[in-house]
Amino acid sequence: MTITIELPDDTAQRLTVEANRIGVKLEEYVQMKLEVHLDADDPEFAREADYLLKKNAELYRRLA
Repeated sequence: MTITIELPDDTAQRLTVEANRIGVKLEEYVQMKLEVHLDADDPEFAREADYLLKKNAELYRRLA
């Protein structure tokens, strides 16, 4: 499926810069960002992420 959207120039520029920074095509970067956003709305994903954050809190604190 193809979806076409119009973005403000500054938003398009930010997306382009990030895509270039990580070495992917703009379309791939936007798709990845959308998938991450959709996964974050998944209750099971949120539970798993919360569990991992709590489980590794001490490690993250040490690394900070």
